Amino acid sequence: MNPRIRLLAIVALLAVSIAAPLGQGNYIIYVLTSWLIFTIAAMGLNLTLGYAGQISLAQASFMAIGAYITALLTLAGWHWLLAMPVGVVACFVVGLVLGYPALRVKGHFLAFVTLAFNTLVFLVLRNEDWLTGGSIGLSGMPRPSFGLFAATKSLPFYYFTLCVAVIAALVMWGIVRSPWGRAFKALRENPVRAESLGVDTRRITLLAFAIGSAYGGLAGSLITPLVQFIEPGSFALAHSLRILLMVIVGGAGYYFGPLLGAGVVILLPELLRFTEGYYLIIYSGLVIVMLVFVPSGLIGIGARVRNKIWPKQQVRADMAEGARLK
Repeated sequence: MNPRIRLLAIVALLAVSIAAPLGQGNYIIYVLTSWLIFTIAAMGLNLTLGYAGQISLAQASFMAIGAYITALLTLAGWHWLLAMPVGVVACFVVGLVLGYPALRVKGHFLAFVTLAFNTLVFLVLRNEDWLTGGSIGLSGMPRPSFGLFAATKSLPFYYFTLCVAVIAALVMWGIVRSPWGRAFKALRENPVRAESLGVDTRRITLLAFAIGSAYGGLAGSLITPLVQFIEPGSFALAHSLRILLMVIVGGAGYYFGPLLGAGVVILLPELLRFTEGYYLIIYSGLVIVMLVFVPSGLIGIGARVRNKIWPKQQVRADMAEGARLK
């Protein structure tokens, strides 16, 4: 995309994000805030899966780790700004450990390893009720406040979440445009060739899991003050599959894919509420159609149109990408 067009698109997106909740009720603002939070979680999985090519079915478990650590610390009197980094760093370390199986197993074997980890985290949260509250969960977590700015109500907390999401997106932009980002893509395309070109595939694989997991922890830290109640069922395997769906529908390996994918998965069911009892059937049918006919995701549609209109531009882009990988 032309840099000017990209800049205009980003400015328009920010303007829409700022204006969207104005004049809306608390429920609509809650849904929009959830969209931002799950976009952050999907960003992390998009890095692990879309850029580095390492499948993971455990993103909801990292949201759980970040959420519970933040909840326990804020209930103990910590400020959110102090509790959040602890949850994010914990997820980074755990993600680093989870990345080790990826050095030995690939494909569906790795998927089962991460699935087992998600189940393990869920069982620990449900059974260790002395710490996590078990099936009853934890409640009463305060929303953050900063001097005169208090994010205690829905609209201020939405703008607070928007600021965090923008910072997370900028950090992710720096990562994917850095040598690390090019190494992630090389690992995804051809690990053997990447290693022959000097890429430390072992370190890059672990890094992909660790950074992706940290983004899941950040999303979990934001879920805690949003709902002010958490319980293990909120982070079951179904939610990991939901985040995976966001990445695939939006476009795995595309920077804006998680934003669009989270929008479809979070907002589309709400837009179909007018169909009453049929909205889940319609929603499921639309998702199936997208997965069958647009496997590259919604961003992939734009890429296809661009390639047909400006094929020479795509050739130049491919040549430039190949030169960077070398």
